[in-house]
Amino acid sequence: MAISILGSTGSIGRQTLDILQSEHLAPGAPVLEVAALAAGASNLELLGKQIVDFEPELVAVPSDSDRESLRDILSDYFRSGKKTEILIGEEGLIACATHPSAKTVVTAVVGFLGVKPTLEAIKAGKTIALANKETMVAAGHLVNELAAKHGSKIVPVDSEHSAIYQSLEASILKAQAAGKSLEQAGEVEKLLLTGSGGPFRTWSEEAMARATVSDALKHPNWSMGAKITIDSATLMNKGLEVIEARWLFSIPAHKIEVVIHPQSILHSAVEFVDGSIVGQLGLPDMRLPIHFALYHPHRVPSARVPRLSLSELKDLTFEKPNFSRFPCLAMAQEVAANDDSSACVLNAANEIAVDSFLKGKITFTDIARTIERTLSVHKPIKAPQLGDILEADRWAREKSVSLVAV
Repeated sequence: MAISILGSTGSIGRQTLDILQSEHLAPGAPVLEVAALAAGASNLELLGKQIVDFEPELVAVPSDSDRESLRDILSDYFRSGKKTEILIGEEGLIACATHPSAKTVVTAVVGFLGVKPTLEAIKAGKTIALANKETMVAAGHLVNELAAKHGSKIVPVDSEHSAIYQSLEASILKAQAAGKSLEQAGEVEKLLLTGSGGPFRTWSEEAMARATVSDALKHPNWSMGAKITIDSATLMNKGLEVIEARWLFSIPAHKIEVVIHPQSILHSAVEFVDGSIVGQLGLPDMRLPIHFALYHPHRVPSARVPRLSLSELKDLTFEKPNFSRFPCLAMAQEVAANDDSSACVLNAANEIAVDSFLKGKITFTDIARTIERTLSVHKPIKAPQLGDILEADRWAREKSVSLVAV
């Protein structure tokens, strides 16, 4: 079986390839080959090493100059007779997403860039190991429509959604057999979406206003890329996950509850109508949900996933989120209930605001203010189609940039 990885040099992409390199050590693990890799321009040396290690048929990079640089890096590789085609831009990204040899596509590119290739992979009937939450946030209803039409399976890679998926799997199969959605089947009371609370869980609003980029990048439990780490600090990441869960599991937003769990051991849970709660526990390591998504529906041994010892656990604590100190979460939860283009605008404004904070243009608390001001002047479109989504994204970025510049 072959896979494509979109975003191979990022955190999720690197860990995915780490799993593939090690799984020959695990008896019973099916062999996974790499058909295609796509990556940005920030680490072409690493991409070159990945190409040498995995010999994909196809690679995509952003520009023609990136392609020439990569060819220089791979001069010995090509001289030895190896054949890997290198494409560029969105066309290359989509070609990787729809590669005929790939059964599964790991969508690990960051941000709105992942929307089009993910939709095209779904149209091609691929299994989607979904790590690009922005696709579900901006175009969740389109994803569901296309997946149903083309027989594409969506398996979440986010640890929280993977936990919910695993907790719900029997209910999902029963609902599907009865031709119903989870909501129509009536077994689920609510989804319990956990989050650590980030580095500023106990900080005052005044202290957060003075927070530096370095402060915000110090996540207490997880090792992630810069953008998602800042999202975790604002709790926007949890808000985006609420929207993602709403579409992934076809559950109304009011049935999704965010619970702060500082230890990040219970990755999320489901409360059923009989009062029972089923959840998934594990150490805070992304290789576990990645491994689950890669080999689903099989459970295979893993040589890389660290093991949790229940007897060594000391404390598991839970608390409600503070919406006044973390307005990004409040905004996202409100948007999740709307089912319109506001989710796309929220996502785009957040990407601009986070990038501006990382570049020192605005303060940490300005992130939420920028998003709120952008949303306040947006005129939502119900059930937006792809053209509407692309236009809403363009408008929101332009508006947010103008607000940051003030």
